[in-house]
Amino acid sequence: MRRTENHPVHQVNSLWQLYQTVPFWKVFRNVLVIELCRVLPFFSWKNVLYRRMLSMTVGRETAIAYKVMVDLLFPERIKIGKNSIIGYNTTLLTHEYLIEEFRVGDVEIGDSVMIGANTTILPGVRIGSGAVVGAGSLVNRDIPANTFAAGNPVRIIRERKNESEE
Repeated sequence: MRRTENHPVHQVNSLWQLYQTVPFWKVFRNVLVIELCRVLPFFSWKNVLYRRMLSMTVGRETAIAYKVMVDLLFPERIKIGKNSIIGYNTTLLTHEYLIEEFRVGDVEIGDSVMIGANTTILPGVRIGSGAVVGAGSLVNRDIPANTFAAGNPVRIIRERKNESEE
């Protein structure tokens, strides 16, 4: 089960009430910073912008690839550990706007995690340290540490062996 906070809305669908939820100028700033970061070729510059402008937690030596889309509304709810790779065109979501409610949840990615290209990570998900997520996956549940997971929806394929066991 994903860890999300559910907020019911009344009258019209929740997306029509967006700017009652998040200030317009915050969204405007986030869009500018995120679109710049999507095409910046320098990982260190991206990480500084993510940390300082969006209040994301991004660990040292983490590489966020070209065209990665982080959540526009609540990027501060994304936490990525050190020495991780977020693959090309991946989407990290911390919100879901539905007809009668909206949901918000943290995305937590551990240390030394590899996320394959074109993956979508939904709100309220934790990916443990040392995990590998295959390309094109839909991560709709937690991924334990040191496992390989893939698919749509994601499933655990196998556990990785510790180097001491080999």
